[in-house]
Amino acid sequence: MKQFLGILFFTIVAFTGLQSCSSKGNAPVMPPTSVNLYTVQERPAVYYDEYPANVVALSQVDLRPQVEGYITSIFFKEGDHVSKGQKLYEIDRSKYLAAYDQAVANVKVAEANKDQAQKDADRYTYLNEHDAVAKQTLDHALTTLQNAKSQITAAKQDQVRTQTDLKYSLITAPFDGTIGLSQVKIGTLAVAGQTLLNTISTDNPMAVDFVINEKQLSRFLQLQKVKTDSLFTLLMPDNTLYPHTGAISVIDRGVDPVTGTIKIRLQFSNTDFELRAGMSCKVRVRNTDAGNQIIIPNKAIVEQMGEYFVFVKKDSADKTIATQRKVTPGQQIGANIIIKNGLVPGEQIIIDGVQKVRNGASINPGKPGGQQKSGH
Repeated sequence: MKQFLGILFFTIVAFTGLQSCSSKGNAPVMPPTSVNLYTVQERPAVYYDEYPANVVALSQVDLRPQVEGYITSIFFKEGDHVSKGQKLYEIDRSKYLAAYDQAVANVKVAEANKDQAQKDADRYTYLNEHDAVAKQTLDHALTTLQNAKSQITAAKQDQVRTQTDLKYSLITAPFDGTIGLSQVKIGTLAVAGQTLLNTISTDNPMAVDFVINEKQLSRFLQLQKVKTDSLFTLLMPDNTLYPHTGAISVIDRGVDPVTGTIKIRLQFSNTDFELRAGMSCKVRVRNTDAGNQIIIPNKAIVEQMGEYFVFVKKDSADKTIATQRKVTPGQQIGANIIIKNGLVPGEQIIIDGVQKVRNGASINPGKPGGQQKSGH
């Protein structure tokens, strides 16, 4: 009996040990990861590259007097649009007007002297032809005539100089533009070539400058040839869209060797004078890649060591798995991103639960999406 009980106990212990070993040898099966899918599709993609920019005047001039004197009149309102040739400042003209009148009178005197010298020279030349006058007298008459002619030339040059000074005593606008705050008042002594009176700058059209990386130069050289409207638009400082579109005016002559950038200048109409020199804004450059493109939610992208992947749904005989696939991303548009290579329309990719999924893992798909809107 004791022998029978010993055998039975051994059998039970052995059976229990085998059960325990069998249980430890089989790992628990993980349930499929719940995910949401997105159906890949092509849609029109309109997006813009944005660059910080500054508004500059195409021409700007500091107004300084070319003659000295006290400011006697100011003819404009500060900050106004002025026209070419419009009177701006007047410097005391009395002495310049007097000098000009004196120069005019000197010309008349010189011309009268020349006329008298001409008559004397003609008379003595005639008498000399009949041996009725000394040769020396004729020589003196001819010399006097030549001096009289030189005096006329000098008097006329002085007249031009005084006329120029008189003209410069009245300062006018060199071109159409906006004039700034006056730096002088009536009664201020203006020193020729030194005193800053004001600054005037062109206001229509206006230039907008921004810089690009040298790697983008070839793209902008092509854009310079494109005549399509709305390639270049402008966001004002308050982020409102400027109503006029621009065009490339100038691409700078060289690349900055320190920063590797090059300056681009656009030109915009400014009929309402909304753009002011020195204003900060943003240039928007519309992408010229026409047609439909594959656009997916940006959250579907997984980055690994500088490469980009998505998880594509794949059905097998008994389960649904996630397959990792390398893609080439393009421009980001809001919450979405363009995919240049790696996906085709109709495929389904994981957009929710991406961080929990591994390549080849089983998934439990939710309802496929695919109606995401592309941003601008």
